[in-house]
Amino acid sequence: MSLTAQTADALAASGFDFLMFDAEHTPTSLPTLYTQALALASSRTHCLVRMPGLDPVWFKPVLDMGIDTVMVPNIKTADEARQAVAAVRYPPHGIRGVGGSVRATNYGRDTDYYARAADEVCLLLQIESGQGLDNIEEIAAVDGVEGLFIGPVDLSTDLGYLAQPTHPAVLEACLDGVRRIRATGKAAGILAGEPQAAAYLDAGATMVCLGSDLGLLTRAADALAARWKERSNATQEDAC
Repeated sequence: MSLTAQTADALAASGFDFLMFDAEHTPTSLPTLYTQALALASSRTHCLVRMPGLDPVWFKPVLDMGIDTVMVPNIKTADEARQAVAAVRYPPHGIRGVGGSVRATNYGRDTDYYARAADEVCLLLQIESGQGLDNIEEIAAVDGVEGLFIGPVDLSTDLGYLAQPTHPAVLEACLDGVRRIRATGKAAGILAGEPQAAAYLDAGATMVCLGSDLGLLTRAADALAARWKERSNATQEDAC
């Protein structure tokens, strides 16, 4: 997702179930995420933020914004999963700091929020390595983990196929991962291209992240430019 609230607002009207705002691979900021969350507030499209990593410093402000679905990248072990759970829960079950006048509490008006927060926050963990795949069952068994989300590009690289998410060996690993996640009873998600999406859904995926705003923009722009450059070049040749 690019870095404007206007883009978020426009895409929410397309009818997507959720939009993922990426704090791992983009130069986003907390104020930017805040305005994007506000842009989705009146829509039926859910706001999901992919965190930069396990740093609890990021979890506190993102959750305080009222964003209740967060994804943590590249989780490899059950211990890392427990660290992520601790970051989204208040003491004594976690380490999340208590903010008062924040959007999550309707700026201090909703005093019951703290008691509900553990049930309302949805924690998704990304599986992006061979080690993570090996530990799917152990990671999924950690209390507080709602679902596992496979990242095929980083997974392909870790498996020895640099940035080749559609390599047959990677596709099979992803499909097997989705099936194993579903067998644990947890939600299974994956980032996918359109040609692969149907296979992942057939394997049991409950969330499929398709496309990106910049990908949609650049493909449309490239196609438009190519069509009109071809016509322009033909016109110039005729003129000569």
